[in-house]
Amino acid sequence: MESEQLFNRGYYRNSYNSITSASSDEELLDGAGVIMDFHTSEDDNLLDGDASSGNHYTMTNGGNISSSTHLLDLLDEPIPGVGTYDDFHTIDWVREKCKDRERHRKINSKKKESAWEFTKSLYDAWSGWLVVTLTGLASGALAGLIDIAADWMNDLKEGVCLSALWFNHEQCCWGSNETTFEERDKCPQWKTWAELILGQAEGPGSYIMNYFMYIYWALSFAFLAVSMVKVFAPYACGSGIPEIKTILSGFIIRGYLGKWTLLIKTITLVLAVASGLSLGKEGPLVHVACCCGNIFSYLFPKYSKNEAKKREVLSAASAAGVSVAFGAPIGGVLFSLEEVSYYFPLKTLWRSFFAALVAAFVLRSINPFGNSRLVLFYVEYHTPWYLFELVPFILLGVFGGLWGAFFIRANIAWCRRRKSTHFGKYPVLEVITVAAITAIVAFPNPYTRQNTSELIKELFTDCGPLESSQLCQYRSEMNGSKVVDDIPDRPAGPGVYSAMWQLSLALIFKIIMTIFTFGIKVPSGLFIPSMAIGAIAGRIVGIAVEQLAYYHHDWFLFKEWCEVGADCITPGLYAMVGAAACLGGVTRMTVSLVVIVFELTGGLEYIVPLMAAVMTSKWVGDAFGREGIYEAHIRLNGYPFLDAKEEFTHTTLASEVMRPRRTDPPLAVLTQDDMTVEELESVINETSYNGFPVIVSKESQRLVGFALRRDITIAVENARRKQEGIVSTSRVYFTQHAPSLPADSPRPLKLRSILDMSPFTVTDHTPMEIVVDIFRKLGLRQCLVTHNGRLLGIITKKDILRHMAQMANLDPETIMFN
Repeated sequence: MESEQLFNRGYYRNSYNSITSASSDEELLDGAGVIMDFHTSEDDNLLDGDASSGNHYTMTNGGNISSSTHLLDLLDEPIPGVGTYDDFHTIDWVREKCKDRERHRKINSKKKESAWEFTKSLYDAWSGWLVVTLTGLASGALAGLIDIAADWMNDLKEGVCLSALWFNHEQCCWGSNETTFEERDKCPQWKTWAELILGQAEGPGSYIMNYFMYIYWALSFAFLAVSMVKVFAPYACGSGIPEIKTILSGFIIRGYLGKWTLLIKTITLVLAVASGLSLGKEGPLVHVACCCGNIFSYLFPKYSKNEAKKREVLSAASAAGVSVAFGAPIGGVLFSLEEVSYYFPLKTLWRSFFAALVAAFVLRSINPFGNSRLVLFYVEYHTPWYLFELVPFILLGVFGGLWGAFFIRANIAWCRRRKSTHFGKYPVLEVITVAAITAIVAFPNPYTRQNTSELIKELFTDCGPLESSQLCQYRSEMNGSKVVDDIPDRPAGPGVYSAMWQLSLALIFKIIMTIFTFGIKVPSGLFIPSMAIGAIAGRIVGIAVEQLAYYHHDWFLFKEWCEVGADCITPGLYAMVGAAACLGGVTRMTVSLVVIVFELTGGLEYIVPLMAAVMTSKWVGDAFGREGIYEAHIRLNGYPFLDAKEEFTHTTLASEVMRPRRTDPPLAVLTQDDMTVEELESVINETSYNGFPVIVSKESQRLVGFALRRDITIAVENARRKQEGIVSTSRVYFTQHAPSLPADSPRPLKLRSILDMSPFTVTDHTPMEIVVDIFRKLGLRQCLVTHNGRLLGIITKKDILRHMAQMANLDPETIMFN
């Protein structure tokens, strides 16, 4: 049965070669001065009439272009607008790949002609490595700059370094001899705002002054960030990963990866992180790296003139972005492969690896945190984990999955409400409100007041003799001769219990604020807040298990492996596992997430706990909904994205999805040799479709090929300008030989060169799951539906998305991109 369906489907690509019987070079070149446009555009319906006729929309054609060696000679006289895509349109992957192969053949055929041509071919071959090297260098440098600036501005909320204004709190006290072990943050060079303004360091007055200055700086940074985004680069807001996934799938969003977006995103990311909002810089760093990749790709014609090739550079750039965000080059490559890339050939894997390596090397050279590490929260554990501990690890995975499912639903509901109410019209007011609430509630609690990355570092860090954190205030029963890494489990002191209370409040605060913060109009990443929530939950569980093991070491659970006075439980490890579980619950990443976290911690022996927690969080999250947060935001914005992870399980046929439907007007078509220029122009002016099937005649409805609206318009204008005798009554023909005409008739216009003679076609009985598969795997934008070679209708990418929405009982018009 399956083979029969495949036979029926048959990709009727060359079914009518008898009708369209020609594809030699000379015939293709016989184009009457026509410029051939390989680029396509609109991913939108070719039949739904929402493209204005004023715009020269073109429409893709999925078919293979004939492999003639001189096909691109038609581009000798470029016309402005040819070879580019319009905004919010989808590229045609098949055409772009054909175009690249054509370019490659041309270079190869010429390289033996002269030394100059050989040099050009070498430059072309190396341009891929060159562009990813530049991208890696720029990404690493910008990440270092962002890290240093965000640290300094974050400390500016609490005070200032008088000896050197550009030092943050930690750097200010590095050279001081007055710091003590307990109060290593206090030194005369660092002044809080209360000391500067009121001249006193303690007391209620100084507390209120510091509180006020903290809120003032937080609001100033937030206001500056949202104002710059609103005025200069609206695309700089948000995380950017949903849009990058959509762009990598072939969608065009002009300006999203441009110079202004890069500049404003870099500046406002520093401001947004410093404002203390519940967001991270890691997601936006992927956007920043992709902007670098996009800008550098314009230096190389191989990438600037081919949208499919450019997406290979963007895949490598996203790997570099994660590499510098987490100091995890291999994790970055896997992130690009698992999470964002749509098309990922082996060549792109190597280049992504190289870009991630270069970016990590540059960031390590800058050393933004002064700890010779790529991230602030790098930790190392030396205690092994025990089999029993898999139970709390899996429980943390369950918590991560539940938090992820809850967060996605709550955040999407809030974002939808923002879109549909007046609240969304005042983005500046929203950011100020969220920043004010965050600052007012965050200041009294030391765990919410500090930078989220520093909080994660504190939660990840194991308690050693050199730790002065409140989390490490255990009742000491040790002599001073113990080795640093082998401190026995001890009873928790009052400091640990008060820290547990503060962490519980911080957990509730972070959960609520992250829901309302992700999606506001400033650069906002989700990785760090999610990891913070998981790390808090994990540390609380870790301390609870540690105390349980201390007080009940004679239980059968602990008796075998946890002796009195031994260091059995590492609460920091639980924090790390919790962080991975929560991030996995929100994003539904698996392999890349585990690799990122073990690259963060340098702990290969903890891979099994991490894998257990991350897989559990994914399974629990998937039980409530298969979408991760990025897919949910893609669907919320209505981007035309066919998710490869989604399965199409319905039993519909192509004939049920194609248009025109029974109630629609008939399909707008062109005939191969009996239309005049005037009739052709009236079809174009009276309709807003982006392409037209060409048939033998209205009676036979036999398919000949497919012509794009934009190509036809350019060809007719070009012919009127350059060919004598072309008038409104001239006959238009798409065949090889001109039809027989009366002697006194005006000169005919041959448009064969703009006709695609191998459009993708399926039969009306093709199951939709096969059609969806073809669209996904070949990157099509539409295909034609035939019955016994007769044209019936057309299916576009948006028809498929609408159909899938209807099958899921959603209103298709509310989810489509507008």
